Amino acid sequence: MVTRLKYGNTNTFFLRGTVGNLLVDTDYAGTLPMFYKEIKRQNISLKDITYVLATHYHPDHMGLVSELMKQGVKLLLVDVQREYVGFSDEIFAREKRTEVESIHTEDARVITCEESRAFLRRLGIEGEIISTPSHSEDSVSLILDDGTCIVGDLEPMEYLEAYEKNEKLAKDWERILSYKPKRICYGHANEKAV
Repeated sequence: MVTRLKYGNTNTFFLRGTVGNLLVDTDYAGTLPMFYKEIKRQNISLKDITYVLATHYHPDHMGLVSELMKQGVKLLLVDVQREYVGFSDEIFAREKRTEVESIHTEDARVITCEESRAFLRRLGIEGEIISTPSHSEDSVSLILDDGTCIVGDLEPMEYLEAYEKNEKLAKDWERILSYKPKRICYGHANEKAV
């Protein structure tokens, strides 16, 4: 079951598995009080969140990760993301109004895309994580067997023709569509039926 959480500028998603649960993306740093209100509104408690996965490490998708980790949520990190985890540190350092601790990956659960199906199955979630690098090299998408696809900041497929020769974007959408998704969940747009 996928629950959309909206408490800032970024859509985040809570996936309830039969054994464990996964939070996909967080909003910007400083939104923790609004996050708490939203999960309470959705009848989710912090202890319900087993893992957090960022679709990519831009500030508006991973801003709460270090705070959630300090409270016991485990980081799920795809190996293609490893070198990008600190991407937003410099951005946060320039912002005096928000103090953000760097993400410490020593305790992260690092998996490959190929291992993702088996890992998610252990949580009781059927699906897999694929690399979709057209937005950023560390971008991943989560494709569930029920037809739900969470793509973060991947440009919508209807924009394909607006980008001349964007072969990376076309390739990402070709791969996603090969799974025959029923709905696409975006980081900053309403979900769309396919």
